[in-house]
Amino acid sequence: MIFENIILGKNVQIDPSSTVNNVQIDDNVKIAKLCSIYGGPHNLLKIGKNSYVGMMTILNGYSCELTIGQYVSIAQGVNMMTDSGPNASPLLQKMFPILEGAIYIGDHSWIGAQTIIMPGVVLGRFCVVGANSFVNKSFPDFCVIGGSPAQLIRYLDPTELEL
Repeated sequence: MIFENIILGKNVQIDPSSTVNNVQIDDNVKIAKLCSIYGGPHNLLKIGKNSYVGMMTILNGYSCELTIGQYVSIAQGVNMMTDSGPNASPLLQKMFPILEGAIYIGDHSWIGAQTIIMPGVVLGRFCVVGANSFVNKSFPDFCVIGGSPAQLIRYLDPTELEL
């Protein structure tokens, strides 16, 4: 692999067992063990300041933009992909076309362990995603979501957060 387009802010901590490429990572971000985090040569994957990426997480922003906001907590084993489909089989692609779409995770969101986030998903600020969720559609600010496929569980009260 050719490593390029790696822009790191101050106090970024990346475990040596993790790989990053085509990324812009802001200040005070921590990336745990065995993560694979990459954008494409023409669309850098962006992680906002003070965010955390848990071990064994895959952030695949190769085909489209993948943006993680500030103060985002990503638990272990999360998989976010900006493209998905049977990429090795042109015949299966006739029935199951490859999905592509940018992903955006809003500031102060929390993504539970083993969650899958599919292409085209936008999560607003202060979204909480329950563990083992399959997120294939977008949700607005202050949502608690979960399940497979993910559904709205409830809204957070912004006054509880003293905003």
